Amino acid sequence: MKPIVFSLFLITSVLGAKNSKPNIILLMGDDHGWEEVGYNDHPYVKTPYLDEMASVGLRLDNFYAQPSCSPTRGSVLTGRHPNRYGVFRPGYSIRPKEITIAHLLKDAGYTTAHFGKWHVGPVKKSSPTNPGAMGFEHWLSHDNFFEMDPVFSLNGGPPQRFYGESSEILVDEAIKYIEKKKESEQPFLLVIWYGSPHEPYSGMETDLELYQDLPKKYAETQVSLTSNQTGLRVKRPLRDVLIERYAEITAMDRSIGKLRNGLKTLGLKDNTLLWYCGDNGIPPSGLRQSRFRGVKGKVYENGIRVPAVIEWPEAIPKPLVSSISAVTSDILPTLCKIVGTKLPRIPLDGVDLVPLLKGEMKKRSTPIAFWNFPILVGQDSMPYIDPELQKGTTPLVKQMRGLYTRNFRNYHHPRITKGNFNGSRAIISGDYKLVIDGETNTGIELFDLMKDPAESDNLAASHPAIVKRLEEEIWDWQTSVLNSLMEADYKN
Repeated sequence: MKPIVFSLFLITSVLGAKNSKPNIILLMGDDHGWEEVGYNDHPYVKTPYLDEMASVGLRLDNFYAQPSCSPTRGSVLTGRHPNRYGVFRPGYSIRPKEITIAHLLKDAGYTTAHFGKWHVGPVKKSSPTNPGAMGFEHWLSHDNFFEMDPVFSLNGGPPQRFYGESSEILVDEAIKYIEKKKESEQPFLLVIWYGSPHEPYSGMETDLELYQDLPKKYAETQVSLTSNQTGLRVKRPLRDVLIERYAEITAMDRSIGKLRNGLKTLGLKDNTLLWYCGDNGIPPSGLRQSRFRGVKGKVYENGIRVPAVIEWPEAIPKPLVSSISAVTSDILPTLCKIVGTKLPRIPLDGVDLVPLLKGEMKKRSTPIAFWNFPILVGQDSMPYIDPELQKGTTPLVKQMRGLYTRNFRNYHHPRITKGNFNGSRAIISGDYKLVIDGETNTGIELFDLMKDPAESDNLAASHPAIVKRLEEEIWDWQTSVLNSLMEADYKN
């Protein structure tokens, strides 16, 4: 049992909501970039339900995730940068000692459930990092990603196949869970992590038809991606790929509409907080063109800026739009403040966004940092978890290095070296963003995101004082992260 300490105030004192504890549903698209929603003026993608959420709730225009999916998921669960506990990139698991939002809310009286992509460890029963071990009482989950007719594990049991569109299957199962739990009058935390729109792409015929008028010019570009037929890398016309990708986004959006309608039918919509965001930016296979720089995996804007909206009618009765920078690590401290439970006594990287929900936040209190860690695994790097327990069980839709399942790893970090501070990294403080080694030989770059969101004008030479200050801030932050990686946080 993880030690949790509670505060005494309730949501009534935080946002003035009528009921003490709202239901909470966290939704996340897989590889869904900032521009790929109707409300951000995408010329083709159809997302009527996310657009409606953005028009009635809180639209977070400058919301960030980590550059890739597993790190982002870990940051949502813990409120911490994933390098603190070794989730450097996909294929690395969370550590069993981490305290998650599910642990915290479960101890605060919530029933907790996870649906869909897990990706921070195997979902099998024997795994010490499955959703159950991380605080979820119920889970229908996959180790990695999935497409049509997905395979899931129910509460760690053997994989079983479901037939249909994966996003809608997840929502159907989530609604069944909500219906069962409604009788208990216990508030719930649901985490629904979609497999869409991650490659390899697919779509229902009705959704594919929506995009048949995509301009022919996109057929002239070939992109590399995974084949649904063979699991191998293939080259395909970008136009065909975009049609399938956009069809997946539309299907995911439709499932969100089904969820919202289900909550309304059950009389739960007003006091349910829905929070949607993407897990990273657009991958190269889905990139049409962009006003931003970079792709998934990079610390430039197109790798880390994602769509995000919050709908909670009882506490956010009027539409709000925020340009204040926020990040997935903010989700845990925000929910803890709403529910009325104290934060874990370990370093967190997120901040409480309740003032933002109230329309009262003028600026962010701390910077946001990003870091692609240079993994240095040597002979003295011992596995943190038995490798047998790190083997996945739910089959992938594609082959990865000849494997049909996702296996995971995590290591005890033996020591801190100067080389550990390397890797592409960035820090956002106010309007400025410092990027170090964002690409090979790019060195130090400074951008004014308010004036230059495309990150095209490097101001480093003309603003040396700002560069120096932000370099010092990111170094101090990296030091804190590395101390966490060395397990200092687990000694209390």
